[in-house]
Amino acid sequence: MLPLSLLNAAQNKPMLVELKNGETFNGHLVNCDNFMNITLREVYQTSAEGDKFWKLKECYIRGSTIKYLRVPDPLLDAVKDEQARAREANKFRGGHAGGAARGGRGGPQRGGRGGARGAPLRGGRGGRGRGM
Repeated sequence: MLPLSLLNAAQNKPMLVELKNGETFNGHLVNCDNFMNITLREVYQTSAEGDKFWKLKECYIRGSTIKYLRVPDPLLDAVKDEQARAREANKFRGGHAGGAARGGRGGPQRGGRGGARGAPLRGGRGGRGRGM
């Protein structure tokens, strides 16, 4: 499962975010981007020691500071099912079949590891350089 697809599905759902420094944030996901930067609303922030609490209307969390995210289990199940259905649909739609369907000629490959271009295939000098 891809984390960004899970985060996109988790919009407007409750989640818990723990940062690398130990602080936690409980709130509803508003938005996320490709760097996993997230915006939460209706947030309860807890200090790393767990002795101080703050209520915030909204907060922005940089993705590189996140240790882990916790989302509701039913959401995880729904995203797994959706991705499995998408894979099945893609399989029947004609995912790559290999060989000629991908544009191959069916014959031996050209220009593979057989040697440098322009080098003689047979004959020629077998030494390392020009003879002395």
